Amino acid sequence: MAENARELRMLIDGELTGAADGRTYESINPSTGEVSCVVPDAGTEDVERALAAARKAFDTSDWATQGRESRVRTVKAFVEGITARLPEFIEYEVADAGHTSRLANLFTVPLAVEHSRQAIELYEQRRDVEPLPQITTPALSANYVRREPVGVCSLISPFNFPILIAMWKVAPALVTGCTAVLKPSPLTPATALLLGEVAAELLPPGVLNVVTPSGIGPAEVLTTSPLPDKVSFTGSTDTGRRIMRGAADTLKDLTLELGGKGPAIFLDDVDLEAAVPGALFGFLMHQGQACESTTRLLVPRRRYDETLEALKAATEALVVGPADDFGSDLGPLISAGQLDRVQRYVKLGLDQGARLLTGGEPIEIGGGFFHQPTIFADATNDMTIAQEEIFGPVLTVIPYDTEGEAVAIANDTVFGLSASVWSRDVPRAAGVAHRVRAGTVWINDVHLLNGYAPFGGYKQSGVGRELGPQVLDAYLETKHVHVDLSPSLAQKYWYGTIGLG
Repeated sequence: MAENARELRMLIDGELTGAADGRTYESINPSTGEVSCVVPDAGTEDVERALAAARKAFDTSDWATQGRESRVRTVKAFVEGITARLPEFIEYEVADAGHTSRLANLFTVPLAVEHSRQAIELYEQRRDVEPLPQITTPALSANYVRREPVGVCSLISPFNFPILIAMWKVAPALVTGCTAVLKPSPLTPATALLLGEVAAELLPPGVLNVVTPSGIGPAEVLTTSPLPDKVSFTGSTDTGRRIMRGAADTLKDLTLELGGKGPAIFLDDVDLEAAVPGALFGFLMHQGQACESTTRLLVPRRRYDETLEALKAATEALVVGPADDFGSDLGPLISAGQLDRVQRYVKLGLDQGARLLTGGEPIEIGGGFFHQPTIFADATNDMTIAQEEIFGPVLTVIPYDTEGEAVAIANDTVFGLSASVWSRDVPRAAGVAHRVRAGTVWINDVHLLNGYAPFGGYKQSGVGRELGPQVLDAYLETKHVHVDLSPSLAQKYWYGTIGLG
């Protein structure tokens, strides 16, 4: 165990606590293979207690019914509490999740705060009640629509961007008046438990609970229990299907942000000096462990050789090293299992006839889980490496002849989360973007997400949206209230003494 490994606690009903049976597990620093922290291994009893606390807070406290200004102030204070401890969140995102120091300091952790603030701002701009036009048929009536919190939410976040995606869920859920149980990935529990520490000081008991089961059984309670009204999950498509099945018996509301196999499309007028670094960032941010990574690069055949040459040179100039070294361009994969997974896909690519342009091997750095950035050339879109999400630093380059063929290849996948189009001609690029079936399409950029804009996927990349005004809709129910201004007319109609029409 590393000397500085800290023991963290869960948050249940306002109290920081261990597991009921005292069990713990060790979270591993992927750069070193050492223990980064020790966390409670929640059992079914702990998860049920957290859900019961969230249910009680929603049903019996004034969290959902208090004036919105008061709740907004409380959630803002919670976000500022996170901001006050930002260096600690950054430290754990590096040590527990393998974010490079550069990524955590400049991108992912600050963005978690910024997106939270934007969600709160978007909620402040909305009205809880929207009047509708008065009608006279079938009866004179006044009508209005209320937006009310959906209830208790099970929030399940992934290993790749722990604090960022947790706050994509927590901030809109809380500001709209929901209560929640947050479950992080067992591979990266630390920053969620730090959120619990902030919540223990600044939120009413039960409004936010944080549990860290390592086993599937206790985790599935978040989906199958009758207590939550909604499940919001980010992770693999296979797990998303399992969650959907688990939620079916009680018809829970679902938000599922799932896998991707995004295309980056170079048009024939592409500026390679700008586009090649963009393509590298597209498939290598956080070592390719991002669902919106653009991991298929579609290149016009007449620009193919020069593109491959530039890609190879730029990739081989990158520095792979420990996540806590600010000079590292790339850090580790999250686990030994993920490293093995990448190696299996590299072998599949070679077996199916793709040409290895660069990389392809693990790297021994300390006791960590490092892999070379890897590019396959001369691939076809029916290869496994072009169709399945690898979640590692692997790019598949596919040549094409016509713009229409590029769009067809881009759309020839079960996924539809993201894409990028690179061209000197922005209107032309926009025309291509409009034909690609993906929830987010960047033009001459990649990975940058706007908290005011929705993020989510087509096809098997998910259901619903994170971020933007749409994420607030995901945590609000819609109620129509009808006020009859001529009850005698309605009563006469009911008893059949008059007709309508």
